[in-house]
Amino acid sequence: MGFGEENMFGGGDNYDGLRSFVRRKRVDSENSNHNSSSTGGHQLAKALTVPDLVAIGVGSTIGAGVYILIGTVAREHSGPSLAISFLIAGIAAGISAFCYAELASRCPSAGSAYHYSYICVGESVAWLIGWALILEYTVGGSAVARGISPNLALLFGGENSLPSFLARQYIPFIDITVDPCAAVLVLVVTALLCVGIKESTFAQGIVTSGNVCAMMFVIIAGGYLGFQNGWPGYDLSTGFFPFGVDGMLAGSATVFFAYIGFDSVASTAEEVKHPQRDLPIGIAAALSICCALYMLVSIVVIGLVPYYAMDPDTPISSAFSNHGLQWAAYIITVGAVTALCSTLMGSLLPQPRILMAMSRDGLLPSFFSDVSKKTQVPVKSTITTGIVSALLSFSMDVSQLAGMVSVGTLLAFTMVAISLLIIRYVPPDVVPLPSSLQDSIDAVTLRYNDFTKDFGTSEDIAKPLLGGVTVEASFPLLLKQVADGSYTLSDANRRKVAGWTIMLTCVGVLLLTSSASYVGLPSVFRYTLCGVGGGLLLSGLTVLTCIDQDDARHSFGHTGGFICPLVPLLPIACILINVYLLINLGVDTWMRVSVWLLIGVLVYLVYGRRHSSLKNVVYVPTAHVDEICSSSQDILA
Repeated sequence: MGFGEENMFGGGDNYDGLRSFVRRKRVDSENSNHNSSSTGGHQLAKALTVPDLVAIGVGSTIGAGVYILIGTVAREHSGPSLAISFLIAGIAAGISAFCYAELASRCPSAGSAYHYSYICVGESVAWLIGWALILEYTVGGSAVARGISPNLALLFGGENSLPSFLARQYIPFIDITVDPCAAVLVLVVTALLCVGIKESTFAQGIVTSGNVCAMMFVIIAGGYLGFQNGWPGYDLSTGFFPFGVDGMLAGSATVFFAYIGFDSVASTAEEVKHPQRDLPIGIAAALSICCALYMLVSIVVIGLVPYYAMDPDTPISSAFSNHGLQWAAYIITVGAVTALCSTLMGSLLPQPRILMAMSRDGLLPSFFSDVSKKTQVPVKSTITTGIVSALLSFSMDVSQLAGMVSVGTLLAFTMVAISLLIIRYVPPDVVPLPSSLQDSIDAVTLRYNDFTKDFGTSEDIAKPLLGGVTVEASFPLLLKQVADGSYTLSDANRRKVAGWTIMLTCVGVLLLTSSASYVGLPSVFRYTLCGVGGGLLLSGLTVLTCIDQDDARHSFGHTGGFICPLVPLLPIACILINVYLLINLGVDTWMRVSVWLLIGVLVYLVYGRRHSSLKNVVYVPTAHVDEICSSSQDILA
C-alpha cells in the first residue's frame, strides 16, 4: 500500500471513526493565506495597530463591575488589602496573557483559543471551546446591554427618566420584563461593527477613554480627599488583613474575573498589521493598564471609607458623598455607562470572528464565513450575532446566566496553556494536505525505499500528545549521544515521555483542585486525592523541566514573535489557576453549561464532523510538506 493511501484520514478502508475526533488542522505559515473561497472571496482588513489593540483590550476588560465589585470584596474578603488582591489576580491573569501572547504571534488567525486548540489538540476539543466561546460572548453581551439602561436612567435623573419607548416594561401575561433600550444599543453597536474594524475600534477607543477619564477622576480627586482627611480607611485597629491572608486570597479569586476580556485582542489577530510584534504588546499593555487602574482606584476608595462602612452597591459614589462631593456621583455614573458600552462592543466584536473561523473549517455553514468586499468584516456573522444578542437582551433577564460567561473564558484560558505545552514539547509532526495532491505524494513516496521509516503512518495523528515518527523495531534507540558526550532521550521517546507527562499533569491538576475544593469529602479520601494530584503535578513539572523541548518549535507557525518565558512553569500554573476557578463556579452554573455543551456535541456529531474541511485529506510528515508541494508544481507544469 502506498504512502498516500496509508495516510488517508477519513477515507477508504483505513477510515477509523474515532480518529476524526482528534484530527488537527495545519498551522498557518508566513506564506499561507486563507483561500478566497473560504472567506467569501475576500480577506479581513489588515488595519489594527498597537493603540487599537490596547483600546480593544482595555475596553473589553474594564466593565462597570469594578464600580460595584470593590465594595463587595472589601467588605467580605480583603478589607484594606484589596489592592493586593487585585495585584495577585492581575499576576494570575498575566500568566494566561503570556500564553496567549505566544500563541497569538505564532498563529495570528481569527478564532483565538478555538484556532489554537484545533491546531494543537484536536477537532472535537476545538469545537467545544468554540461552542463555549459562542455562549460566553452571546450571554455576556446581552447581560452587559441589560445593565446599561438602569445606569442611563440614573444619569438623566432617576429610574423612570428614560422615554417610555426605551424604558423597561413589565408584560404580566407572559411574566417578563422587556428592555427596549438594551436591544437598541446592541443593534447600534452591531451596525457600527459592520462599518469596519478600524472605524469600530476608533469608536471603542473614544468610549473607553471616557471610562478611563472617570477612573482617573476617582484616583486624583479621591487621592486629594484622602490626603486632606488623613486616609481614615487605613486607620483601623483590625490591621491591613482583617480577614487574614486567606481572605485576601479569596478576594483575589473573586476579582480575577474583572480581568476577563483581554483575550478579545487575540480574536482580532488576523486584522493586525504586524501581529508578531503588535499582538504581544497590545495584550501586555491592556492588561497592565487595567491592573494599574484597578489597584489605584481600590487604594483610594478604601482609604476614604473604612471597609466595613462601604456601600456594597455604590461604594465609590458613597465614598465621595461621605466627604461632601455628591456631584461626583454623576461623573462616576458616566464612567459606568461608558464602561458598559465599551464592554458591549468588546463582547460583540470577537464572536463573529469565532463563527467565521469555525465556518472556514467546515464545522458551521459557509454562510458565517462570508466577508464583505466593501468593509472587509464578516458582516453576516456580525448581523446574526447582533440579532440574537438583541433578542436576548430585550426579552430575558440574563443576569442569572452571567456565571456561564466565566466558563467559556476559563476553558479557553486552560486550553491555551495546554496548547502552548504541546507546541513546545510535542508539536504536530504530521499535517493535512488536500487529497488532490495524492499524485504528488505518491511521487515523493517512490523516492524512498522504506517510506514507513521516513513518513510514519496515519496512526501518528490518532494520539495528538503521544504520537511521533515511527521507529523500526530493529533499531530501538532509547538514548542518543549529544555533542558533549552525554546521553539524552531519542526524539521519538522524548515525544512519548513529554506527551504522557502533559496528560498526567492535567490529571493531577484536576485531582488536586477537585479535592481541595470539595471539603465535604471524607478526610482520608480527600487527602489521598490531594496527595496523588499534587504528586502528579510536581512530577510533571519536574519531568518537563528536565527534558528538552522539541526543536520543531523554532519553526512552528509564524516565527520571530513573542516567546513565553519560564515554560513549563507558567503554563502549568495557568492550568492550575483556571481549573481551580472552573471547579468553584458552582453546581447551578455547571448544570446550565452542561446543557449548552450537550447541545454542542449533538450539533458537532450531526453537522460539524460530517462537513469538516479535514474529512478527506492526506496527512503527511511536516518535514516533507515542501517537497510534496514542489512536486505538485512540477506535475502541474
